[in-house]
Amino acid sequence: MMRLFTRVMLAAIVLAAAGFDAAQAQTKPKVTTLGPDFPKAALFVGNSFFYYNNGMPGHLTLMERAADAANKATYRNTMVTIGGSGLDWHDMDNLLRPGGLGAYSFDEQNVVKFNKPGRQYDAVVMMDCSQCPIHPQLKDAFTSFAKKDSEIVRAHGMRPVLFMSWAYADKPEMTEELAEAYTLAGNTNDALVIPAGLAFARVRKLQPELNLYAPDKRHPSPAGTYLAACVTLAALSGRSPIGNSYMTGVDPETAQLLQKAAWETVQDYYGR
Repeated sequence: MMRLFTRVMLAAIVLAAAGFDAAQAQTKPKVTTLGPDFPKAALFVGNSFFYYNNGMPGHLTLMERAADAANKATYRNTMVTIGGSGLDWHDMDNLLRPGGLGAYSFDEQNVVKFNKPGRQYDAVVMMDCSQCPIHPQLKDAFTSFAKKDSEIVRAHGMRPVLFMSWAYADKPEMTEELAEAYTLAGNTNDALVIPAGLAFARVRKLQPELNLYAPDKRHPSPAGTYLAACVTLAALSGRSPIGNSYMTGVDPETAQLLQKAAWETVQDYYGR
């Protein structure tokens, strides 16, 4: 693994010397932070890209608690997913009804905790199907439901967030198309966009040998899920994932690479 890490560092030096440019959206995001009142409880609405590898939101919770141990009991994330689903498959108003999802949760000792009624979450993170935002027959539904669901989320006193998914391993051209579609939707709806897809592209250029995908070339490998969690931590909390002690089974050298790539992607995308 040290050999892999050495190759990673050499690749970084070479790419920097060559003027390496990470993939980006043509349009710049308007919303670049959820601070100073950063969310601590979020609902993730999407599909199998979220639930692979035992669920990215669960790994995010453990990263958040590791980053802020003094307040770890306040962090929780829930996912509502349907395999292959677009946003139009989810009934957002029903998901957010008072006394429904998130009405209670469990602490580290598996003791039931009843959460404040009326607003179970601070933010709702939404992801469309992997092709929907750029598919000729589905992109209008993405635009429509990003708007509709953002309005529903706000009506329930929560903040809407869009999760920019990644390109397929064999279709890297999807990266900038998805980035543009999500950024435009975020700007239209005054919603933060989490640039996970751009982080995948950055790592693939930096270290092609590091596999971010499951064998189907679509879903994330464990490293891909960890990268997505790192990007989400940085975007939702404003905290750097670099040095975070939770590594979800990824070896330390690879975790360090993914943490750094996630943080740099977020900084570049938000123009900091």
